[in-house]
Amino acid sequence: MFATPSATGASGDARSASSWAESLAELGFELPSTATPIGVCVPAVRTGDLVYTSGQLPLVRGSNERPGKVGRKVSVTDASRAAEICTLNALAAIDALVGLDSVVRVVKVTGFVASADDFAGQPGVVNGASNLLARAFGDAGTHARSAVGVAELPLNAPVEVELIVEVA
Repeated sequence: MFATPSATGASGDARSASSWAESLAELGFELPSTATPIGVCVPAVRTGDLVYTSGQLPLVRGSNERPGKVGRKVSVTDASRAAEICTLNALAAIDALVGLDSVVRVVKVTGFVASADDFAGQPGVVNGASNLLARAFGDAGTHARSAVGVAELPLNAPVEVELIVEVA
């Protein structure tokens, strides 16, 4: 079983944060407002003890600040940062649905990377999401993952991230 946010930090040691949101804040991150879906869907849905998020883009105040394909117009570093933003948007969707402190553990991350024809570094891009989750949730942020290269993403985004989390 995984520790609650008040018991375990990113290193597995006791910490002072009393919530996952406080853990994110300690790392310098703030949950944004939930992004408005661009399709006929909801940002997140719960079934049983799992919450699935819709694919989240790196939108900041409704704007895609890093458009383009990775390996052409967007660097791996910029795309990795965009994956962090996607992850924060996914966490905001979870928070709006069930409250972030309901999260028991991160189960799966799926990252889609809009890739130039010769780009094969998708795992390095999706590490932006994985590293954020590991730092914020500690052992509970350890997850299974897929990193997939795609030709195009909505709004010319370089990356899109989906999360599956277990909730109490």
